[in-house]
Amino acid sequence: MVPPEEAEAGAAPRAAEESLEDYVRRLASAKALAVAEMGAHGTILACDTLSEVEGVVLGKPRDRDDARRMLLELSGREHRVVSGICLWRIPGGEPRFGDAESILEMGPLSDDFLEWYLDSGMWQGKAGACGFQDERLPLRLVSGSPSNVVGLPLELVRDMLAKHFRSP
Repeated sequence: MVPPEEAEAGAAPRAAEESLEDYVRRLASAKALAVAEMGAHGTILACDTLSEVEGVVLGKPRDRDDARRMLLELSGREHRVVSGICLWRIPGGEPRFGDAESILEMGPLSDDFLEWYLDSGMWQGKAGACGFQDERLPLRLVSGSPSNVVGLPLELVRDMLAKHFRSP
């Protein structure tokens, strides 16, 4: 396993004209490449997930203040969660890519709830500073896959693996 920070460090920042879908696929590709460069053999599965609200991409928060900013941006609004997948058979295979999108709605966050959530530390390491699986967080899935929201779109992975193992 390659720690995500090391793999993500090899990926350039998002270009202005780059869609969020292209960007998360590229981040997943950078993770897969990091594993491949370590001499891995077999099938590499890499994924990256980001949130976006009204065109603003929300990655993992740097600290508590950044988490507060992100949560306030999401409070009372819809946002989308996009995951990019890279599946790569090593040696000899070509990387295959996919992406999945889910739409979520977050209920309004009261000041007391926001402070409780920030104190809990559940925001750490999560795109958009929140997790669909986190207790008491007022998130509702509007469309898409719940597994995508958690960070690995299982339906997409299943379909990609089925095609991966059918073809040379």
